[in-house]
Amino acid sequence: MPPSQKRARRYDLARTRTAVQAQFAHVRSAVSTLTPDQLALPTRLGEWTVRELAAHLTMAASNVCRNLELPEPPGEKPEVSLLEWPFSTAGRAGRIADDTRALAADRPDLDALYAEVADRFDAVVPGVGEDRLLPTRVGVMRLGDFLVTRTVELVVHTDDLNAAAGLDIPYDRQALAACTRLLADALAEKVPGGSVEVRVPPFAVVQCVPGPKHTRGTPPNVVETDPLTWMRLATGRTQWRAALDAAEVSAGGERADLGDLLPLLR
Repeated sequence: MPPSQKRARRYDLARTRTAVQAQFAHVRSAVSTLTPDQLALPTRLGEWTVRELAAHLTMAASNVCRNLELPEPPGEKPEVSLLEWPFSTAGRAGRIADDTRALAADRPDLDALYAEVADRFDAVVPGVGEDRLLPTRVGVMRLGDFLVTRTVELVVHTDDLNAAAGLDIPYDRQALAACTRLLADALAEKVPGGSVEVRVPPFAVVQCVPGPKHTRGTPPNVVETDPLTWMRLATGRTQWRAALDAAEVSAGGERADLGDLLPLLR
């Protein structure tokens, strides 16, 4: 995808960092209660077990630390912007799966692993500026942008863990807000335009899809859903038609069919 031609939404660094820490703490608390039988359960992520998913969730935070501890890349500009990140994730599934299996095998004590990652994050990340460049799997990014992507990783996989193990892990409000906004902005980036308004209250409203632009009053094409359903649609956990049939999303207008545009992350 070509570089974004529009300005990305700005996120407060301190609030995003705190959101990552809060969501990680929610997951850590839940993982500490899992029984051996629960850890052996399958997940909706291919061959991953709950144990492997739990191990993978630590990587959302540990990768920030690992990248910050590497030398800062030369240059003054990132290679990947925040709005480009959702479209840069395809093609990495194999390597991520290999790393996850290795981590789960090498670190069977999940309580110790979570404690180590939390302590390392608290020691390394606070105090670093949002414009600090760091190498990532997809290219050089700003720390502030990379932290926003961590909210997506944590929220999405918290939902996977809840579904697999029958848990009710809460979602930090700021983490869920950042995840929702980035995925909504990614849709507007993928199909720019003004003919459809996508509403995900209380966190995001974007206009997208080429066609006649709405200027005032109620738009002729409106899609509305809640943050968790939107996240599931954007990441392929829920299919468009299934969400419509379950009344989890409303869509009005001849252009308000997003079925061919989703998911955004693959």
